Amino acid sequence: MNSLNLRRPIPFPLMKRKRSPKSVAPPPSTPPQTQTRRSITTAKASLWVPLNVTRQELSLPLTFPTGQTFRWKNTAPSQYTGVVGSHLLSLKHLQNGDVCYCLHSDTDSDVTTSLLDFLNASVCLADTWKVFSDSDARFAELARHLCGARVLRQDPLECLIQFLCSSNNNISRITKMVDYVSSLGTYLGTVGGFQFHVFPTLEQLSLISEQQLRNAGFGYRAKYIIGTLKVLQSKPGGGEEWLLSLRKMELQDVICALSTLPGVGPKVAACIALFSLDQHHAIPVDTHVWRIATKYLLPELAGSQLTPKLCNRVAEAFVTRYGKYAGWAQTLLFIAELPSQKALLPSHLLTIKQHKPAKIEDSEEVGYKSTRHR
Repeated sequence: MNSLNLRRPIPFPLMKRKRSPKSVAPPPSTPPQTQTRRSITTAKASLWVPLNVTRQELSLPLTFPTGQTFRWKNTAPSQYTGVVGSHLLSLKHLQNGDVCYCLHSDTDSDVTTSLLDFLNASVCLADTWKVFSDSDARFAELARHLCGARVLRQDPLECLIQFLCSSNNNISRITKMVDYVSSLGTYLGTVGGFQFHVFPTLEQLSLISEQQLRNAGFGYRAKYIIGTLKVLQSKPGGGEEWLLSLRKMELQDVICALSTLPGVGPKVAACIALFSLDQHHAIPVDTHVWRIATKYLLPELAGSQLTPKLCNRVAEAFVTRYGKYAGWAQTLLFIAELPSQKALLPSHLLTIKQHKPAKIEDSEEVGYKSTRHR
């Protein structure tokens, strides 16, 4: 990891929610297996360790509940709890905005290093956003109000399975599905009423059947998940190693490789590439990103129907404007359109209106950002 001064101040999937068919049972709220539960009480102040990261570099509410992951829970005011590798930990903001963490599970490994890696700490927002702001006056204004929104560096298998659960879905059901899958892993503890597990290995995931997932309310997503697991199991050296190897490849090769997995189209492939495979210029395009693009980058395409070909054009426009970290810029611009964040913005920055929804014509496509509902 590059050494960066993270304390420098700076001038990190949503379609309309669709109702689930009444015939499809919601995923269970309890794990499929019985385990001994232990509740972890609120950590004492002495157990909180400074992360030496300011709010300008990491805003927890602008990073965790914005659709990148569904495994981190808001367990207390200004506090989010989740699992990094085998570490169960909580993050919170101090009164001055700085971030600290508390480890809930015993471990002998370097927790701080693992956590900073997960938080993509090698990317300094101060430097990155200055580049964006120099080329985009509107971004510069938004950045002043929404500082600290980071793109996470998740485990690729964990990220992949989460987004396979997101197809034409809403936040509540996706979270329950992800919790169900997560419960196949080793139980770590309960914080704030939420149970936390190490994300299951490919071997552990292979023990569940398509019918079990369907019975749990996954619908057609069950076929995609089981199909993807089988493909990963057939990879030489193992599917988890194969996914990690994609971090060393060019973006287009990564998109093509991921698109060979059942249920993964270019859109979700770009999402996985951005959130777990170091492809910082990946642009997952949905109708909301399309609106942003036609408003500010490609106004000549306003009113056109969104097609796979135009998705590529949108991605190219973002990279042309913002460079090698274009995916981070796109993430901030999208967060600015979330209702929860609009209250933080002055009225002159609230300019996007949608009169007629665009459609993406792409078969067997799993929805990116359809998870980040308005």
